[in-house]
Amino acid sequence: MTRLTDPDLAGLTSLAGDIVVVTGASSGIGQAAAEIYAAAGATVVVLGRSADRVSGVVGDIVSAGGTAHGYPVDVAVRGAIDAVLARVVAEVGRPTVVVANAGIAGGASYRGAGRLADYTDAEWDEVVATNLTGTFETVRAAARVLEPGGRILVTSSTAGMRTDPMVSYAYVSTKAAILNFVRQTALELAERGIRVNAIAPGPFKGTRIGDGRTEISAEDEAMWASTIPLGRMGTMAEIQGPMLFLVSPASAFVTGAILPVDGGALALSHTSF
Repeated sequence: MTRLTDPDLAGLTSLAGDIVVVTGASSGIGQAAAEIYAAAGATVVVLGRSADRVSGVVGDIVSAGGTAHGYPVDVAVRGAIDAVLARVVAEVGRPTVVVANAGIAGGASYRGAGRLADYTDAEWDEVVATNLTGTFETVRAAARVLEPGGRILVTSSTAGMRTDPMVSYAYVSTKAAILNFVRQTALELAERGIRVNAIAPGPFKGTRIGDGRTEISAEDEAMWASTIPLGRMGTMAEIQGPMLFLVSPASAFVTGAILPVDGGALALSHTSF
């Protein structure tokens, strides 16, 4: 039996020498990912729509002893991610990891104001532009710059793996489409030694994906908790380990995988919403 020493174990999650680009990293899951990647030794490139929030996250990482750079970018703008990755290559270095995390909710569920007959073209188009087209362009741009050994991680959702009446039509549709896109991309890029995986978070506190607030009411938290076998929503600290695993040496033989992080919600055969 092979015994791992402490340095071997540490190496499984080390990102020393990596340059990791994270979209949607100015808040929520993206910020949590950027922080854990920096703690694991990576040079992190923080991308987000708000220049002020990007600057704030970079400052926090640097203050904690990490290395980070920031660039404002909206992945929904055609060609924007290609342009910013070109700047990253020129100014920071060639990325070894790209995390396509940016996403938006796109309005209410049909249990609120988002009923199908009333769902607008504008709401649909905005979500598709960010969640689906933005992810496509981010992963395509990554494929153009990554070399063998590179890793791509895409943030989907448990809402893309089953029906979810608590979120919008556009959200469930785009998050489901992303999953097959990841599988298809993984097949192609495996030929180049590049791994592609997806993470599918369930309900987490501290995201801005709804209306921009990171707070959640006690009533809403209880509602979400009622759908989760572990009986509570996740915290940002609890998404960091899975996000690190999927881009680290610990997952060296994992590609084309979808990892749910949901407190057991998908294991339910039925849920009372």
